Amino acid sequence: MRLAAGVYDATASFPRAEVFGITQQLRRAAASVPSNIAEGRGHGSARDYRRFLYNARGSLFELQTQLLLAKDLHYLADSRCEGLVNATEEVIRIVNGLIHYLERALTG
Repeated sequence: MRLAAGVYDATASFPRAEVFGITQQLRRAAASVPSNIAEGRGHGSARDYRRFLYNARGSLFELQTQLLLAKDLHYLADSRCEGLVNATEEVIRIVNGLIHYLERALTG
């Protein structure tokens, strides 16, 4: 949730012409991470939860790519981009841990 809020904050200063471009793409990818995690947890089965965690992880990789693009377009300062990319890496590690836990539970 903090990562998504950070992305929303960072994109608030993007050019108005990008409201329906990279701004929307970044915000959508960022918001989909906690949404997928919550939705998967709510389904009640480990198999469904794992599937939604894979979706969340895909959104994290998408988010990283879009952050780097925003930096290359000079919409995002290098330091801000680095902080957000580092935050995505931390969330990826957490999601990977949950995926591995669920895979062990499903096969064990």
